[in-house]
This record gives sequence, structure tokens and C-alpha cells, in this order.
Amino acid sequence: MRTLISSAFVSLDGVVEAPGGEEGYRNSGWTFKDVDFVPEAYEIKAREQEEAEAVLLGRVSYEAFSPVWPGMADFARYKELPKYVVSTTLTDGDLVTDWGDITILRSLDEVAALKETDGGPIIMHGSAALNHALSDAGLIDRYHLVVFPLLLGAGKRLFSTSDKDTQKLKLVEHEVFSNGLQKQILDVVR
Repeated sequence: MRTLISSAFVSLDGVVEAPGGEEGYRNSGWTFKDVDFVPEAYEIKAREQEEAEAVLLGRVSYEAFSPVWPGMADFARYKELPKYVVSTTLTDGDLVTDWGDITILRSLDEVAALKETDGGPIIMHGSAALNHALSDAGLIDRYHLVVFPLLLGAGKRLFSTSDKDTQKLKLVEHEVFSNGLQKQILDVVR
């Protein structure tokens, strides 16, 4: 079974919306504005690209990343990996043509089936609504979090607010950086 990893920049109060400057959110670009840049805090992002063997995105994150990431040197490795987009509305005609192999998945059952295939880890970036659904369905195996020492208040949250049983997590790696960022890698305990 493949490992599904949710990777996110997240504020201390759980917000993941518009960390890179996407329009429409009042605190857009919060990863750049309010915290000094310390390169070693982002080492996990390079490691994710080396370890991942597939990329999973929700429709909204796909539409934000697909016009930008294919040409970025920082995300060059992702170009060669298979990408999966979970959407009930996208068609093959909506997909970019310069980002390698992209497959549309229509349901959580298709994500569960993907996890059953041979291969290494599947990395998911952004995708707040998809994170909620996959977490509630018990399909996320690990979290890679870069936690920013900010309280953003309103905004899309990483974690679902569904009324469900407690989900235990095991901290397997952590580090605190000079700018206050924290790296937290947590495995979902089954």
C-alpha cells in the first residue's frame, strides 16, 4: 500500500488558505510577509520531491499550481511524476499539456484504489477540501507540516471539523527554526 502524505504550510491556528499570495483572501501571501526567510526551514520541500512518486491535488489547488509549477525550477522533479487531480468537474480538456502525465480521479474510492497500487509515496499539496475528505475517510497516512507562528483567524483550515472519533498522531520528526517556524512530521496511528 502506498503512503499518502499531506504536505502543508499552516498557521498556528490551522489556516492553509493562500500561503503564496493567491487572490481573494485578506491575509494572502502570509508565508512571505510576516516571517523572515530561513532556507533550512524549507528543506522538507526538497526532500518531498525526492521521495514522492506521485502528486495528488484537489481541483482548486490544481488550478492554482498548474499554470505556475510546470516551469518552476523549484518544482522541476514534479514535472516527471504522475499527477492525480480529484475533481467531479474537470475534463481532460481542462488539463495543462506541459506538466507530464495527469489523471483525473472522480471519487475518494478512486484515491483509495490508487493507494493500493504499486509505488512509493503520494504527496498532496494544498487542497484543503480534499484534505478534509481524505482525513475523514481515513486515507491520509502522514502529515508534513511547516507551522508558521501566526494567527490568521478566518480562512480555509487544514483539518476537518467533522464530529468524529479522536485520531491519534505520532510525531516522528520535528525541528524549530530561528524564525519561529516548526517542522512537524506526524504519522497517523491506525
